[in-house]
Formats: sequence, C-alpha cells, structure tokens
Amino acid sequence: MSYRIGIDLGGTKTEILLLGPEGNEILRRRAPTPSGYAAALEMITGLVREAEAETGVRATVGVGIPGCISPATALVKNANSNALNGHPFDKDLSALLGREVRVANDANCFALSEATDGAAAGCGVVFGVIIGTGCGGGIVVNGRLLEGRHRLAGEFGHTPLPWPRLEEMPLRRCWCGQEGCLELYLAGPALAFECDGPGARDATTIPARAAAGDARAQAALEIHADRLARGLASITNVLDPDAIVLGGGLSNLPHLYEVLPGLMRPYIFSDAFSPNIVRAKHGDSSGVRGAAWLWPAE
Repeated sequence: MSYRIGIDLGGTKTEILLLGPEGNEILRRRAPTPSGYAAALEMITGLVREAEAETGVRATVGVGIPGCISPATALVKNANSNALNGHPFDKDLSALLGREVRVANDANCFALSEATDGAAAGCGVVFGVIIGTGCGGGIVVNGRLLEGRHRLAGEFGHTPLPWPRLEEMPLRRCWCGQEGCLELYLAGPALAFECDGPGARDATTIPARAAAGDARAQAALEIHADRLARGLASITNVLDPDAIVLGGGLSNLPHLYEVLPGLMRPYIFSDAFSPNIVRAKHGDSSGVRGAAWLWPAE
C-alpha cells in the first residue's frame, strides 16, 4: 500500500504532508524555508526522515517548487526562489533520500490536487489557475499533469491579455521582458494598482470597500473580472476544459463565480457555453497535496 509525501517549497515557508493509501492526511508540518540551496536540501531531507521515523512508513516523495526543471539542462529554471535556479534539484534530493523524487511547478501541483480529490475530481480536462501575489496555471488531463515539451503548459500568467481595449494601451511591460502578460492585470498587486494607483500592492481591503459603496473599489473589481474573463475565454477556446478551478487569495472573491460565465460568453467560439468554474476545495493545502499526488494511484 502506497504512502505519499508531498513537499511545498515556498520562498518563506516549507510544508510537508504525508498521505495514507486512501489519500487521508496522516501528518502535516511547516518550517521556515532557509536561505541557500544546500540548506534547503538539508531541511527537506530532515523533514522527510522525521516524518517517516515518526509514522514508521516509507513513502514516495513529490515536491512543488516555484519554477520547473528544464528539459534542456535538467536544472531548475524560472524559480522566484533564486537559490534553486541552475541546480539539479530533483537529482540532488533523490541522492540524499535514496529514492526517486518527482518535482513539478507549484501551480501544476495545485491543479493536480484539485483534479485528483478536490473541486474538479472526476473531470477529464482541468485547468487550474492561481491568482494571488502572482498568477500561474496548470493543466491536468485524465488525472495526469500535462507539462508539455518545454514544461511550459499552463503558463497562464505569461500569456498576453487578450482582446485589449483602447484604454488599456500601451500594454504594461512585464519583468520577463514582454508586454501585456496577464499576471500584470490579474494578480493581487494589479487589482490594488487599478484601485489605488501606482505603488499600491495590497488588495485585501478592496472587496470590503466595494461592499461599503466605494465606487473606485467597485470599478476596480469590475475591470479585474472582465480581464480574467477574457483570459479564461482564450484558454477555453484552446483547451475547452471540463472544469476551471480558481485558487489563491483572489479566488475568494465570491462575485467571480457569478459574473465570469456571462463575461466570457462573447469571446467563446461556440453556439453553446456552460463553463464549470469552481473554487479550490483544498485552498492553501492544494500545493502540498498535489506534490504528494505526483505519484498517482496505480
């Protein structure tokens, strides 16, 4: 019977989760993420060994990271935890633990979690979107991650804002070097910018302000929903998913689930349209659960 360990390696904290054969949670623990590559490897190795010693089981290990393993170099790339970049993270961790370790992007882990036993369980094609401090996505088909030839599948935040309006021109320049990336229009700092102007990054008070009648906050939420609808419509025209799962802090905005289908409809190339847009079931735990499910049930 298979036991699975999932690790969510974040910039400030790292979480470990041990799942039983039926997907039941046996152990969960968090620790501050240390600075430095060697220190991160040592911490993860220690967490795994402690979990197995405490429970008396040996488990498979999957890790979600804020980047991915390049298929060209076998090294980590695009991680905002810079210490990981340029290192053979999966191979180094496998050597320390004495077993194969599977590693995937944290947004992919989110999508896999929700497709396996979350809000999209039982759906054939699932698109998972994280809208928080940043914006990312992942695709799962028939219970398996779709990572693509270059490990780029689902990179929602770095696709361009579709059907831009005249007032949105010129498009904003992204840190990646391109213009118009969706992350600049959908993430929390983008919503804060829309409401409170340059320099604003905290969007947490905007929903309450809108509910209290603040016209500027209400307008910002409407603009944000319209842009998210255009982004999801573009994905729908390509992928036509059975479920779209929203995660991250902005997934808690209840109006999105009410207004998105209608806002998406004008951009959908079909005579019939009934999207299944749902909120993540496992919330902040989806990343670590998805890391564990990188070893699927056989």
